[in-house]
Amino acid sequence: MSIDVERYARHLVLREIGGPGQQALARADIGIVGAGGLGSPAALYLAAAGVGRLRLVDPDVVSLSNLQRQVLFQTDDVGKPKVERASDHLNALNPALQVDTHAVGIDDSNASELLQGCDLVLDGCDNFPTRFAVDKASRALGIPLVSGAVGRWDGQLGVFNHTPASPCYRCWVPAPPPDAETCAAVGIVGALTGIIGSMMALEAIKLVCEAGDSLDGRMMLFDGLSMTSRTVKLTRDPACCGCGN
Repeated sequence: MSIDVERYARHLVLREIGGPGQQALARADIGIVGAGGLGSPAALYLAAAGVGRLRLVDPDVVSLSNLQRQVLFQTDDVGKPKVERASDHLNALNPALQVDTHAVGIDDSNASELLQGCDLVLDGCDNFPTRFAVDKASRALGIPLVSGAVGRWDGQLGVFNHTPASPCYRCWVPAPPPDAETCAAVGIVGALTGIIGSMMALEAIKLVCEAGDSLDGRMMLFDGLSMTSRTVKLTRDPACCGCGN
């Protein structure tokens, strides 16, 4: 497989990526659930990084209120399916990228089918039923899950199901919180989604290239108002409803 040396020159000089890592990225098949505030920057950076194939799963159309944070879209995209417009913009950035689009919601009935064959999956959706379905499919398929979430000024990022001994998402969130908030109700600062979405892409690149230490078994919590972060350790729960015995 040939590599565009000029396009990926800054990767090729990194000892953690180099030629072998760039080849691995070119072979990678990565699923992205949610082409919104988190999926937008993640998809852009993965396309720019030279990932061979992205599978975009999102049933929505672009709305004007999306443009404050969903940097993959433009004003002319309003009213059009997100995955279709995302595919066009990503291919404009990197014509070598293969984009598979799925303008459907994802749940227990189709998650495994949609993600079958992926090397890993990024979840940037905004509701717990979808998060649980993606986590379940990730566990069943044996592929890592990079999960991001944002609200107001706060974000979080973790890696689940990296190995059979790794915790799953349900170890972190066993059930939907009774006081769960939505961005539509409480607001979200747009730049925060760029920070967490870019970090999701970074974790994906590290996993594909086997570089550094991933957030497997850890959750990074970010406070955008104070510009502080902390990382908490996660362990697999033997009684977990998702992966427990």
